[in-house]
Amino acid sequence: MTPITEVEGRRLTLSNLDKVLHPATGTTKGELLHYYATVGPVILPHLRDRPVSFLRYPDGPGGQLFFTKNPPPGTPAWVTTTPVPRSDAPRARQVVVDGLAPLVWAANLVVEFHTPQWRAASPGVADRLVLDLDPGAPATVVECCRVALHLRERLAADGLEAFAKTSGSKGLHLLVPIVPTPSERVSAYAKQLAVAAEAELPRLVVHRMARALRPGKVFVDHSQNAAAKTTATPYTLRARTLPTASAPVTWEEVAACAETPVPDSGALVFSMGDIAPRLELYGELLEPLFDAERAGDVP
Repeated sequence: MTPITEVEGRRLTLSNLDKVLHPATGTTKGELLHYYATVGPVILPHLRDRPVSFLRYPDGPGGQLFFTKNPPPGTPAWVTTTPVPRSDAPRARQVVVDGLAPLVWAANLVVEFHTPQWRAASPGVADRLVLDLDPGAPATVVECCRVALHLRERLAADGLEAFAKTSGSKGLHLLVPIVPTPSERVSAYAKQLAVAAEAELPRLVVHRMARALRPGKVFVDHSQNAAAKTTATPYTLRARTLPTASAPVTWEEVAACAETPVPDSGALVFSMGDIAPRLELYGELLEPLFDAERAGDVP
């Protein structure tokens, strides 16, 4: 019998709750849904008002993965959608997850949540800058932390405040609250930061995506500031072997990781079970992103 639950007055049909999505840990779909219900208060502010793209992995990370921006077939009428500018689809719409019921509905599809740096009311006008630090083996998150500290100082010199989170995969994301600014301008500034970081740390940083350039270095991916691009939303689970989450981290944790003498791919890895204790210990580390007084001007 398919379970039916009520969330915020909406009746939701949940499916395959006992299905194991992560064989390495025995994590079931029911546990994934429980995670999202638990972190709803902190993930929803990052989803609300932004068109959401889904990376779906209904059979777990070892099965088929597919990325979709369109509302999935069978999307309930009560799930909010918003028009989005797309050259390939002039009337395109995307889902906006604006409450706990839509969050649980989407989580039942087994998805990663990805969002742009702009809000639905102002397409292409970013209120966040993002830098995705992606290590090329044998480099790990340790090298990413060293680059993150460098970029934090560089941003601070321009009057911008950076906050860090794990990608939930191999690297780190730096998020910067900014005064609403056209995405093209933010993209240009982010590229300048990446190019300057490579010039200042040539043995550690690369700003170009070419795989041949990346072994042993950290790719500072500035491209996700483009209006058409998205980034893994804070607190989303990732389609990885382990049920890891994109988790906010303190700068003290980043600094401690950076001091690790050897590469360590296991550093700063947080599973879904780690997030509730971290929230109890640290609170919402990314809350300043929503404080207009903390937003800086892009040079």
